[in-house]
Amino acid sequence: MAVSSKTQNTELSAQLSHVPQQPGVYLWKDALGKVLYVGKAKQLRSRMRQYTSMSDERVMIPALMAQTASFDYIVTQSEHESLILEKNLINQYSPPFNVDFKDDKSYPFIALTTGDAFPAIKYTREKPQQSTTYFGPYTDARAAREMMETARRIVPICHANCVEWKRLKRTMAAEVGNCAKPQKATLTKSCFDHHVGLGPGPCSGAISQTDYKNNVEKIKRFLNGRRREFAAELENDILTASNNLEFERAARIKKRLDTVKSLEDKQTVVLSSRLNLDVIGIAREETIAGVQVFIVRDGIMLISNDFILDKGMDVSSDDLLRGFILRYYEQASLIPREVVVQEMLEDTNIIEEWLTTKLASKQGAKVRLVNPIKGERHDLLALAERNARHALNRYKVRTQYDDIRINRALLELESALALPQAPMRIECFDVSTIHGRYSVASMVVFTAGQPNKHQYRRFKIKGEFNEANDFAMMSEVFARRYAPNRMADERFGSCPDLIIVDGGKPQLAAATAQLSELGLNHIALCGLAKQDEELFVNWSDTPIILPNGSPALYMVKRVRDESHRFAITYHRELRAKAMTTSVLDDIDGLGVKRKKSLLRHFGSLKRLRMASLDELKLVKGIPATVALAVYECLRDNQNESIKDGVCEY
Repeated sequence: MAVSSKTQNTELSAQLSHVPQQPGVYLWKDALGKVLYVGKAKQLRSRMRQYTSMSDERVMIPALMAQTASFDYIVTQSEHESLILEKNLINQYSPPFNVDFKDDKSYPFIALTTGDAFPAIKYTREKPQQSTTYFGPYTDARAAREMMETARRIVPICHANCVEWKRLKRTMAAEVGNCAKPQKATLTKSCFDHHVGLGPGPCSGAISQTDYKNNVEKIKRFLNGRRREFAAELENDILTASNNLEFERAARIKKRLDTVKSLEDKQTVVLSSRLNLDVIGIAREETIAGVQVFIVRDGIMLISNDFILDKGMDVSSDDLLRGFILRYYEQASLIPREVVVQEMLEDTNIIEEWLTTKLASKQGAKVRLVNPIKGERHDLLALAERNARHALNRYKVRTQYDDIRINRALLELESALALPQAPMRIECFDVSTIHGRYSVASMVVFTAGQPNKHQYRRFKIKGEFNEANDFAMMSEVFARRYAPNRMADERFGSCPDLIIVDGGKPQLAAATAQLSELGLNHIALCGLAKQDEELFVNWSDTPIILPNGSPALYMVKRVRDESHRFAITYHRELRAKAMTTSVLDDIDGLGVKRKKSLLRHFGSLKRLRMASLDELKLVKGIPATVALAVYECLRDNQNESIKDGVCEY
């Protein structure tokens, strides 16, 4: 027999009394023991009780607790330890409710085989190894390869795919344990890369191990973004070579310097200050998010990486950003001293401490998270957010994300509401009124899961009401919309497959009664209550609850929110127009034509109210005396910000 979610939460709450109030990590598990979610807490028992009591308002919590059957927890010495343990457990279990990359592919790195006597550079997606130093990750594979080849043009170094380098490594390992300089018997002919200036030629003895080590250190500095410092050194080398009359060597170094400078010329973002930071911009939708990371070193953008996350509006913005930071900087080799983010995290200090540990600066530098409100950092953050939106849109087009999700939503609605077919045309109604005044209703139409704005209609309620009466107003709107002449009018489109009214059982009853009177009982009808997002139908006494995070729930909420937006916009227009019109009616010399001239000139009532006296005098057909009267009248009434309990604009 199935156990209800409420019963499960009661049992879990009882078990939580044995959980200590100490820092640690908790794991929610399903009935099969699969880890659903991993989190950390400063006080385990208090944090976990927020889940079972549903006091945690995150969208994912009801769905998570509905699947949770048990839990585990691990006590740690500090929050910093719990953060590291949380990150490791997330990597181990990949829980479905934790934030992760949408694509489970590995991202490429540039790597140096620093465990070898003559380290080589390579492009790789391998799992990290202790004997290798990694730079990245790169989300653009071509950019990673180009960066590697650029580095070799600037500082010659062997490629890990070079046959002669592999032979040298294998021979040295066999002869001297891969730790001494090569013997004469080890040396072979020079490889092709050495002849074209990309390799320093250790295979033929053209470079000593000490000099080669210096090249490796230079490569590290270049890949870490210290390019301006690198350029200054090359300029000094050119001067030294010229003074020593080594003009061929000076020419070779000049080519490398030109390559470094050409990289700066290609940069789309060069800052006035020599900032060293990462900028994280996020754009999110229902269950998906795009992230753009700008890596800025010495005021120059080195890398621009974009990622797609498998969570969006279904988790809090804090969870999304924090989850990405843990996931990204676990892999990243370039740890900045500053990370620019859209908002400060709840556990900012712990994240900063963890990043500082990863930075491991010899100078004791600390990493800090920054949420700028102006300046270059703020501009960079805005740019990253825009690029995150573009990255998300590119992913959706590439994977047909919207089409797949819409089709799933329509099929889920068909099943949940027992419809004869998928609701290809949905009409949704909402009423907006203030104490029965300026009452309007909206009708929005979604065709094949997308808003069809050409089919939108708005209704001014004709009935006179002394107070808000949503039921009578809804009946009036249905009588007008579904009257025989309107149903035959092509401008109103075809007959809907599903009608949604904003509200619960009373609104549904009013709409049902009106449809019955019109003989349209065959049209599927439901009411959507705002509080718990419940769907009320006539054929069931209990409301239908769509699963949290389901495409169907997001679709009906989107339809409802659009109808509400459309209704409230019209409602505000009527209020503003009524206020302005009644004020202007009292002005001598201002008739209908002159009113129209004013509105036509300024384009909107809001702009008319904000106009200066000189601007009013410029309106064609408005005498100076009338312009002055309009100006004084509007100024006298502009302080009436509250009328009938509502905000006037």
